[in-house]
Amino acid sequence: MTYDLTADHAARFARIALGHVTREYPHKADHVMTGDADVYTPRAVHPIFYGSFDWHSCVHGYWLLARVRRLFPDLAEAAAIDALFADAFTPAKVEAERAYLDRPSARGFERPYGWAWLLMLAAELVQAGSPHAATLRPLADAFVARFRDFLPLLTYPVRAGQHANTGFALVLAVRYAEVAGDTALRGLLTERAHGWFGADRDAQAWEPSGEDFLSPILMEATAMAALLPRAAFAQWFAAFRSATAATARSRISTGSTSAAPGPSAPSPPRSTPPRRRRSCAMPPIATSPRRSMRSRGIIWASIGWPVSRCSRWAIGRHCPDPLWTLRAGRTGGTIRCARPS
Repeated sequence: MTYDLTADHAARFARIALGHVTREYPHKADHVMTGDADVYTPRAVHPIFYGSFDWHSCVHGYWLLARVRRLFPDLAEAAAIDALFADAFTPAKVEAERAYLDRPSARGFERPYGWAWLLMLAAELVQAGSPHAATLRPLADAFVARFRDFLPLLTYPVRAGQHANTGFALVLAVRYAEVAGDTALRGLLTERAHGWFGADRDAQAWEPSGEDFLSPILMEATAMAALLPRAAFAQWFAAFRSATAATARSRISTGSTSAAPGPSAPSPPRSTPPRRRRSCAMPPIATSPRRSMRSRGIIWASIGWPVSRCSRWAIGRHCPDPLWTLRAGRTGGTIRCARPS
């Protein structure tokens, strides 16, 4: 199934963004105060990106407007977007946004989510041939410099599916590097991605998490797809995917209970209840021998995680009905949810 962005949808999105990018309150600040002099109002400190509840949301609200303006130049909202941009993207306001970054306490300001979205906005303006691209360039350069300083210091990537996710930041930053022709930035992003993700295997993770709005696994894979040559990505992705995914899907589709190839942790006999542990060895898959079950809208059977001795907690979390029971059996440790007999 594919979804196309229509002019009607684009106009609706534009109206929504136009309604909040200049709405100063409510406001959630990413601001460190070291004294009374640091008390501020959003518009005074961030004369462009003061709306939309927080700084990064305002930035990607502007990105949305720039994108629909480029893709649908005949929108009725185009005039309002042009007027907003003319008022917002002035050298003085851009310099005020940039100067905020000079504060010693602002070193971690919006890192890395807001950094990446600002570069996406800059890339969109460059791609559109907008005169505002040159005006915004000093702020984009400041965030590029922050990426160059910070990425070598980040020993481990952030894998949580929230704002700090490293893979997501790479995806957006490489878009800017390619559009702006910044080969040095792209090279750094590629080098760090290799160091963080190059040796990852079997994609072990709990998904979805209760607070995630990004998939850590999919963001890592998307980052590697954006940064690696096609053949190199295919080779990496084959190892990154769960080694038993294909076998698990085959067992689900055929109803086979044969064990997956390769070593696996022993499973308890059917008569032995699962041990009470806080978590599983790896994320479970909620399936039945005949058909996949849906958990939170995700077909877990499409991932095929092998686990053993899953806890009662995992049963309630991953089986569609808490009254269903776990049947690990002796089938290589694959988790199955089945109605009680």
